[in-house]
Amino acid sequence: MTAKVITRFAPSPTGFLHIGGARTALFNWLYAKAKGGRMLLRIEDTDRARSTEGAIDAILDGLSWLELNWDEDPIFQYSRADRHREIAETLVADGKAYKCYCTPEELQAMREKARAEDRASSYDGTWRNRDPADAPAGIDPVIRFKAPDAGETVIEDRVQGQVRVQNKDLDDLILLRSNGTPTYMLSVVVDDHDMEITHIIRGDDHLTNAARQSQIYKALGWDIPVFAHLPLIHGPDGAKLSKRHGALGVEAYRAMGYLPVALRNYLVRLGWSHGDEEIFSTEQLIELFDLDAIGRSPARFDFAKLENLNGHYIRSTSDDDLLTRLRELLPELDNSRELQEAAGDEVWEKVRLAMPSLKERAKTLVELIDKAEFLFVKRPLTPDAKAAKLLDADALSRLGGLLPVLEKIEVWSLENVEAAVRAYAEANEFKLGKVAQPLRAALTGRTASPGIFDVLFVLGQDEALGRIKDQVSKT
Repeated sequence: MTAKVITRFAPSPTGFLHIGGARTALFNWLYAKAKGGRMLLRIEDTDRARSTEGAIDAILDGLSWLELNWDEDPIFQYSRADRHREIAETLVADGKAYKCYCTPEELQAMREKARAEDRASSYDGTWRNRDPADAPAGIDPVIRFKAPDAGETVIEDRVQGQVRVQNKDLDDLILLRSNGTPTYMLSVVVDDHDMEITHIIRGDDHLTNAARQSQIYKALGWDIPVFAHLPLIHGPDGAKLSKRHGALGVEAYRAMGYLPVALRNYLVRLGWSHGDEEIFSTEQLIELFDLDAIGRSPARFDFAKLENLNGHYIRSTSDDDLLTRLRELLPELDNSRELQEAAGDEVWEKVRLAMPSLKERAKTLVELIDKAEFLFVKRPLTPDAKAAKLLDADALSRLGGLLPVLEKIEVWSLENVEAAVRAYAEANEFKLGKVAQPLRAALTGRTASPGIFDVLFVLGQDEALGRIKDQVSKT
């Protein structure tokens, strides 16, 4: 019987959940879901100087916002240090590791010699087979792994294929520091074994670590999990991903107005493919996702593609769901104070009514809020420079003539509003734009907005007439 798939996402809480980490979490989550397994979360907080509660919260919040829910309670690596030390001592007792008493000066001399000889490994194995009785006084030893010094370590990777590492290039790594704290390499192996991880899916910058960790697994007589090392994400220019490319925290994408479903869909396409298809529902991804479809080449991050995909999901998301997300996002915007002061239930109802028109061309939620900002404005509004130019004397005269027409509408519906404006323009031999453009400027204070008839309808008769009168009265 095949063991149930268990993956893990294991971030270090030294900063935000960056976009590469989010993709790693997504691939682990998808593979576990696709195989009917579980994804566990491990916070690798052994670097006590750099690990922070704020970073832990950012990681948990980022995963939750992306709707990548982990199974079971998170495991904190630092809390398992006693177990890691136990395994290090077991390896020493079994002759698979040893205590090293080298001084910092001796280690520095070894590094300099290795550089001079152009060797990858620097530790020369001074204490590998030396009698501990020779240990100098006053030196707290480290525990080093007794790595194979000949042959090669072979990794059968589900993404990278067969990877061979020459053992001579891997020196005897430290498992336990002189102060008794375990190193990353030991902790990861012990935790993955104890958590019964079957598949380790992570960035290909960990390939060398995989070779070292495989050696530790073998020394302990433990089964080695399946490795799958993902290609890194580059910018659109092929350079290493930087902040200008999009190497931001997940919370930044939320604040920029991206939907979690859109970001998930975009991230999965950075390395994984299924024919020429670009858009997938979560259900489709779970059904189709497999490690064999992940490419080896670095993926390229492209904001334009992400925006287009986000626009698709905005248009296909229900109006009520979008309204909920807008209300959640509003406090994070730069101009949130002014908008929130005006954001009563009546205004939000107007936003909901306008949503079909608002979301038609919006690519982000921030853009959607910007398009809806005219609904939050209190009278009298001040048109921007371009809109003010449209409200010259002739335009205001046309609006003044339109006022009694709009006042006579008994049922303020989209159809009746449109019919009245068109009839007024036709009766006075105006092109529709000669009425619609100054009307938009008077109602929204801008030259661009949703359809003018939608604007009139959503504002309501009293508010719309009041805004027009405010401008006409300036003449």
